Amino acid sequence: MRIELPNPGGEPIWLEDGVLAMEPEPETAAPVRIAYAAAHIILKESYRECSTSSDASEHVDWKQTMAFRQHLASHGFGIAEAMDTAQRFELGWPAARRLIEECGSLQLETGFIAGAGADQCDEVSDMTTLIDAVVEQVGIIQQAGGIAIILPMPWLCHWGCDEEQYISTYRSIISQSDGPLIVHWLGPMFLAELEGYFPGGSLQRILEIDPDKVRGVKMSMLDHELELDVRRGCRDRGQIVLSGDDFHFSGLIEGDGQAPTGTVPLGERQISDGDFSHALLGVFDGVAVPAGRALRHLAAGDLDGYRRWMQPCELYGQKVFEAPTHLYKAGLAFTAWLNGHQSQPMLLNRMDLQRDLAHLLEVAALASNAGAIVDAGRAAERIELLMAGVHR
Repeated sequence: MRIELPNPGGEPIWLEDGVLAMEPEPETAAPVRIAYAAAHIILKESYRECSTSSDASEHVDWKQTMAFRQHLASHGFGIAEAMDTAQRFELGWPAARRLIEECGSLQLETGFIAGAGADQCDEVSDMTTLIDAVVEQVGIIQQAGGIAIILPMPWLCHWGCDEEQYISTYRSIISQSDGPLIVHWLGPMFLAELEGYFPGGSLQRILEIDPDKVRGVKMSMLDHELELDVRRGCRDRGQIVLSGDDFHFSGLIEGDGQAPTGTVPLGERQISDGDFSHALLGVFDGVAVPAGRALRHLAAGDLDGYRRWMQPCELYGQKVFEAPTHLYKAGLAFTAWLNGHQSQPMLLNRMDLQRDLAHLLEVAALASNAGAIVDAGRAAERIELLMAGVHR
């Protein structure tokens, strides 16, 4: 089905069922990349009327939120839980811990990774409190069956810490934690407080502390060349890069296009090694169906098929994550709503209202072009409601 919709701000947009899904599946092959989808949370309708002081966790639709994670896993993705995509910095630790533990209870074959921070503390006023809190959360994640990713710690920026203080902080966390661990580098376009994070050569020196325990880094800097540079150092140490570059991920995941050169350990798993990035991306939340197909083509050695599927997903990501980048969750929740995964597209603090109609219509058109709209008729009906002011 192909449907034309009016666009008050420009040319009409077209919505189409995910026709690419009608292509034959590539031959089954072992995955050559690990890929985690950073998943958002789904709110109940009751959140529309709640005050800003109320406990947001009361308004999380836990059943739909977990069902959405099962949807992502069904297309081959591990889950990146309680990360920025789940509005971690607004959600608070009690709800984040529940996300982690409920995700673990799903026992997904694709596994999950989750963010370890210090948000269980009412106040972090000294380094000991910060370190102890992160170590505690690492243990909780691992007890739930996940891999811990050490979230960036904005307190280090607030305190004006230098390179040596960064290294000392991470060394203490690493020494007191079991592996595997992943370090997260999140750019200020996602959280303004992180301007200047990892000063000097601190990231490389942190990754060198214990490569057997610290298995790599998640790069969310939206900087293609920086990721390539960090990746070269990681490969020398037998570590991996999980790309978080929602602008350039297609080529970073493809890498040199050659077959993997071997394997490296990630916990109990052996994962492929080569001149490429693995992935932990928020964009996969919105395009799991076509992106999952792309990765299966890559596993089968079909680079043309991989590019045909993944490059339109990248165009979608560039629109969803356009400046101001931290509003990207609006595009993801909107796409999930169009596809029937939730009853409205609300986000915490009504971040969904901060993207205008013109932006959302472009998101819908690019999602359709990528093959990520599974039912064009339903999506068109919901867009018409949005244009009429319903759900805003």
